Amino acid sequence: MSAAPAAAEVPSLLKEFLDHLRVERKLAGNTVSAYGADLRPYLEFLDRRGVGAAVVTPGDLSEFLWVRRSTPLKASSLYRLSQSLRQFHRFLKIEGLAESDPTGQLSSPKTGERLPKVLSVEEVGRLLAYSPKPTIHTLRFKAMLELLYAAGLRVSELVGLNREGIDLDVGFVRVFGKGGKERVVPINRRAIHAVRNYQEARTDKSLGGPLFAGRAGRPLTRVAFWYELKKWARAAGVLKPISPHVLRHSFATHLLRGGADLRVVQEMLGHADISTTQIYTHLDRAAVKSAHRKFHPRG
Repeated sequence: MSAAPAAAEVPSLLKEFLDHLRVERKLAGNTVSAYGADLRPYLEFLDRRGVGAAVVTPGDLSEFLWVRRSTPLKASSLYRLSQSLRQFHRFLKIEGLAESDPTGQLSSPKTGERLPKVLSVEEVGRLLAYSPKPTIHTLRFKAMLELLYAAGLRVSELVGLNREGIDLDVGFVRVFGKGGKERVVPINRRAIHAVRNYQEARTDKSLGGPLFAGRAGRPLTRVAFWYELKKWARAAGVLKPISPHVLRHSFATHLLRGGADLRVVQEMLGHADISTTQIYTHLDRAAVKSAHRKFHPRG
């Protein structure tokens, strides 16, 4: 173990990291506060043991997580904590404040839940590249499919969209999730193009009403979309079991694998929290748009 760190080291390193999140990554205040809340007990633990944050070993990390596991924390809270530790030590290494990153061998605590089924980026690409003869029905489904994956929507949110809920010029869709909670999610160029193609083909040019209309101008049903999705996937050569929620899981997984912040993805998905102790993060639209464009495979 290292000699005891200077008294100013711990708050100084934490401040530099939080400033990096706030200024360079442009995360919202609540998000930055959540990182701080995760990391302060860890840095206090290191301080009590006389270990400098810049010279932490994998053994130090394991001991800290063992201590945390002995407290009544949910597995999801421990998972979030492990992500905060990774981000912090990665920052120290990149900035030259530490010679190594001790989180390289850190395994995330299991949440006790079955991992969701996802498609690979290549499989999603095959699904979205499929292009049957353009009709009002295929244009509508293509637009719905692109929008579902671009924004990570629930199928109920997708079929419930109204025309006034999407801004194709700015590239945002406004949805109302569980409990009527509103969120605004960025969409990519391909989704914008697909929705525009469908809108131009519609005979009903009114500004209101369902964005994706079925018979007699009524919203398409969830069951109808599910049925069409399975047919489309077979035609596109995607053989894995598929559902609207598989695409939502794929959206989140692909963003996280690309390096997107866990809390940014949480906000895009409309999850009120990651665990019972998670602070709900309200991200400004510019930061969300930037993260979406940077990390989404089709951004």
